[in-house]
Amino acid sequence: MSPAATQGAPVRSTDLSARDRPILPRPPRNVFKWVTTAIITVVVLWSLFGLDAKWSRLLDAPADLYTLFKLMFSQMEAAEIRPLIGKMWESISIAWMGTLIAAIFAVPISFLAAENLVGRPVSWVVRQVLNLLRAIPEIIIALAFIPVFGLTPMAGVLAIGVGSIGTLGKLFYEIIEGIEPGPIEATDAVGASRSQRLRWGVIPQVTPELTSFILYRFEVNIRASAVLGVLGIGGIGTDLAQAIQFKDWGKAGVGLIIIVIGTITVDTISGMVRRRIVRGPGASSVTGSVDAAEAELIAQSVID
Repeated sequence: MSPAATQGAPVRSTDLSARDRPILPRPPRNVFKWVTTAIITVVVLWSLFGLDAKWSRLLDAPADLYTLFKLMFSQMEAAEIRPLIGKMWESISIAWMGTLIAAIFAVPISFLAAENLVGRPVSWVVRQVLNLLRAIPEIIIALAFIPVFGLTPMAGVLAIGVGSIGTLGKLFYEIIEGIEPGPIEATDAVGASRSQRLRWGVIPQVTPELTSFILYRFEVNIRASAVLGVLGIGGIGTDLAQAIQFKDWGKAGVGLIIIVIGTITVDTISGMVRRRIVRGPGASSVTGSVDAAEAELIAQSVID
């Protein structure tokens, strides 16, 4: 090949000498990543060895569970079904009343915890109150109400209600902080008051999702009410705890089946209702915002 033919040919990287090749800098070391990974690994290992658990018993667990289920489901009596269904309904009632009480208090508190409505100082104080309520287990709250109301379902209702305020309040103010600012700006532009601002600019946007989370919390509280029944405050948890204590395995088996069936039934119905509320009539996807046309209607309603 002639020198003229090779004069215009591009120079490949393989033709460059070692002296002419660019020196690329080494990638920086992610010290934070490695330190965090090391700390997490140490904490996990420390937790495993600090449990003082008999890991060899895990091999015997399947046989022990089989024996326990055999005792439960081989001694069941049909006469126990009807009373235990009534107790399960009592647990559902406790969960529902507690959820309603929590929702009544959590909704206004969440407005005070949203930074886009009240500012950071006020919201910070309210959020600490919600954190405190969320940190206390329901069973501890129930022990505080038992001296006042005794071993009655009312103690369980209030324990679930107070314990759920913290969780619902946190979920609610996060929803409020994620709303579209357009409707709020529209109400401010027409000189709306604070109550009108909430009524027309905030509540229409958050109502579907707030209702959805209330129903979801109700599903969680059904299981919590069964656990609180161990204290003797009513519901199917009380009968289940007594059956296990006195080794009435047949009654315990019937109670366990009723709890599973009742929880699945309520979760299924509640899930259908939640999806219907969030999607709305004729909607194909989840929506929680108000478009420009709705914002204009809101502003016109405030003016009227």
